Amino acid sequence: MKFITAILRPHQLDDVREALSEAGVSGITVTEVKGFGRQKGHTELYRGAEYQVDFLPKVKLEIAIPASKLEEVIQTITNVANTGKVGDGKIFVSNLEKVVRIRTGETDQDAL
Repeated sequence: MKFITAILRPHQLDDVREALSEAGVSGITVTEVKGFGRQKGHTELYRGAEYQVDFLPKVKLEIAIPASKLEEVIQTITNVANTGKVGDGKIFVSNLEKVVRIRTGETDQDAL
């Protein structure tokens, strides 16, 4: 089992969610986050005053999947979220040791 964490631009969320549903992903967790990478923020103008925005709004997707779906899910996210510009995001993959569905007590693959 694998655990995918993807950091994306907020406006890409709906398209990525739809593509993942079509790819057979049964559930995702979404969190609104702020951060920066190579973009390093940007400068904005508000009421005539210029100020620096250090942290940019992003969304974090968390997805638990069987290892057999890993490449398909990565490819799906990459295809939909790629604009070719700095700030498209990152995908992190971790091993998932155990999953338990609280309601039924099912574990591991059955709990996904």
